Amino acid sequence: MSKATAVANPNIAFVKYWGKSDETLNLPANPSLSMNLAALTTITTVEFRPGLRVDAVTIDGRPAVGESFDRVVAHLDRVRSLVGITARACVVSRNDFPAGTGLASSSSAFAALSLAAIRAAGLDLDEPALSRLARLGSGSACRSVPAGFTLWEGDSDGTSFARQVAGRGHWDLIDVIAIVAYQHKRVGSNNGHSLAPTSPLHEARLAAVPGWLKTVLRGIQDRNLDAVGSCMEADALAMHGVMMTSVPSLLYWTPETVSVLQAVRSWREEGMGVYLTLDAGPNVHCLCESADALETEKRLRNLAGVQDVLVSGAGDGVRPVAYHLF
Repeated sequence: MSKATAVANPNIAFVKYWGKSDETLNLPANPSLSMNLAALTTITTVEFRPGLRVDAVTIDGRPAVGESFDRVVAHLDRVRSLVGITARACVVSRNDFPAGTGLASSSSAFAALSLAAIRAAGLDLDEPALSRLARLGSGSACRSVPAGFTLWEGDSDGTSFARQVAGRGHWDLIDVIAIVAYQHKRVGSNNGHSLAPTSPLHEARLAAVPGWLKTVLRGIQDRNLDAVGSCMEADALAMHGVMMTSVPSLLYWTPETVSVLQAVRSWREEGMGVYLTLDAGPNVHCLCESADALETEKRLRNLAGVQDVLVSGAGDGVRPVAYHLF
């Protein structure tokens, strides 16, 4: 066993994953499709140390506690079970973007943790197996394992993983992210998924997903932003409709969120090619092609309530690096 470090990018889903068919295995209620974000990264170093009494986990410079600590330890236990070891581990992880704000930090976190942990334990997995492992830590993490644009489908533990449908260089699509809040959301996605079936809108959204997914897949192949964007926007609003009507209700939007939504729609009426989506949080992802990226960023920065803007193209899959965090 040795020290190992991995880097992963979070992803933004064009067709969302919300709700589970199996909570223990993190099997999704529907397939989903996403793009990795090159400009946002999580780096994680893992070292198994015989003789260490408990796992030590540090995230963004602070010792992990509560649910965050428990989820990392549970994932390390999965790796220990695969390899047949009992040694505790030291884990240090760092994000260069705000976590817990609807930017899919758990996707990059568990993709990086999965690769770093198996490498530190002396194990090697192929991409489907690594994606399956990452899924057990956080469902969306399986989509951060392959590079570029990825599709997650499958209804059993052995078949539920992500695969690449287009490489990162296939399409110069840009995600211009309006940060309207940095506060960690009160109800994380991991807990919110279990509430989806309590919404009367949940089944209607699931029925619409296959059509959206087919259109988005074809749209990516054809580099057709209007096709991708119209379905992406509809699904995001449908997902938040499910959240808002679940029991208890989840309302992630702020007044600033609504202002960005309204602005993006007005810009599109003016002829700009820009569409929006949101994960489980208040911050808004604005997707456009590179020709409109600078103008989209400029306009977002001029909106009242927008605290910052992040800009990213399509990113790589999870990968090992030779340097370490400790």
